[in-house]
Amino acid sequence: MSRARAVWRRVPAPVVDIVLVAVAAVDVLVVDMWEHTRPEVTLAAVGCAALAFRRRFPLGVFLLTLPIALMQDVAVAVLAALFTLAERSRNRRLLAVCVVLAAVASSTPWPLAEADRTMTLVFFVYGLATSVAPVLFGQLLQARRDLARRLAEVEEAREHERTLHAQAVLARERAQLAREMHDVVSHQVSLIAVRAGALQVAAKDADAKEAARTIRSLSVTTLDELRTMVTLLRASGGRSTELTPQPTLADLRKLVESSGTYTELTGELPPTVGTPAQRALYRTVQEALTNVRKHAPGANARVELWQDGDGIGVTVTNTPPTRPSLSLPGSQQGLVGLRERAEILHGTLDAGPTAQGGYRVRLRVPLSAD
Repeated sequence: MSRARAVWRRVPAPVVDIVLVAVAAVDVLVVDMWEHTRPEVTLAAVGCAALAFRRRFPLGVFLLTLPIALMQDVAVAVLAALFTLAERSRNRRLLAVCVVLAAVASSTPWPLAEADRTMTLVFFVYGLATSVAPVLFGQLLQARRDLARRLAEVEEAREHERTLHAQAVLARERAQLAREMHDVVSHQVSLIAVRAGALQVAAKDADAKEAARTIRSLSVTTLDELRTMVTLLRASGGRSTELTPQPTLADLRKLVESSGTYTELTGELPPTVGTPAQRALYRTVQEALTNVRKHAPGANARVELWQDGDGIGVTVTNTPPTRPSLSLPGSQQGLVGLRERAEILHGTLDAGPTAQGGYRVRLRVPLSAD
């Protein structure tokens, strides 16, 4: 079954549409179309040809195929148009109206004349059942696509959560290692440098002085390299094989482009913004865009950098979701951590829904935050 589905997916859509038009035309010809008038045959031909455009104009194509339902009880063109409309539309009332229209058209005597009401009612019920079938099948395929997309989003969100968790664990390990190196190793190397300097001053032998000078020089070089290593270890980290520096405002555009959400980045900040403030702004945008992906699927976002007197900030606003959101696992600590970071920098963070049904996160910190 999966192999047949894979083969079917490889067939180009125009080929499928052409074959469907041909099948609908043959279906019409099987009925005695030559007994109908030329306008009726023309309407039937237009309805069959319209199936080539069913993907772009499903409702219009359905309406064009309705005259065929007047001329024969079960028409492939009408059923195909109903299926396409049901597969692409989420308006249940519209689908119900179209089902009734198809049933009425198929049960109406043609040419118009008096008919047995009982038989007309029977034909109507039969036409109703026949019209409901492609609609249910189209809605089933639509639900299957939605479910597959939702499952992909859940898996993507879980993978993102696992990545964030791994990065947090890596950051803690690096911070602990950095503290050990700074508290123990740098202290010992500093003592070596001090003792070597004292020995260089007190020694009277030229070789001893040179050895002490070399030891002191190597100790100073080691301390400089150690400080660089500690700085790298304190980085938040990305992949397990990387040691990257903390993000800054220069990394915002890359963050926005890789967020998986259509996001517009506007505004700019002066180059004098301190490093802690840059990290706070970056982390705020990162958390806000992560929440958009998790809780507002299909929404658009806008990231605005701004300066207000002696304060700077960022505002992240997203539109309402276009698809139902899922209840995904999370620590529920994202905004709490952002508020704590803002308070450390003597700033403020506000977050809440907008009047349009979206969400907004606004961070403001002093320009001199350090």
